[in-house]
Amino acid sequence: MSRGPRGSTRSSVPTSAADQLKAAFVLLVGLSGGLIALQSGAPLTVIGAAVLGGVVAGGALLWYLLWITTD
Repeated sequence: MSRGPRGSTRSSVPTSAADQLKAAFVLLVGLSGGLIALQSGAPLTVIGAAVLGGVVAGGALLWYLLWITTD
């Protein structure tokens, strides 16, 4: 059974479990910002901005965590 020229099936698996966990982490941080804005009675535009800001902050936090834990 051949796995291709390099012996890898990475192209057949679009996302690994680690990538899905990273995406879930970023979404969790983003949605938490939106839920806090929603709970405080903010208008819809502010809730959207809070979700967007939370996703950016979650991405930055994920980048930092990966940076300090990898060689």
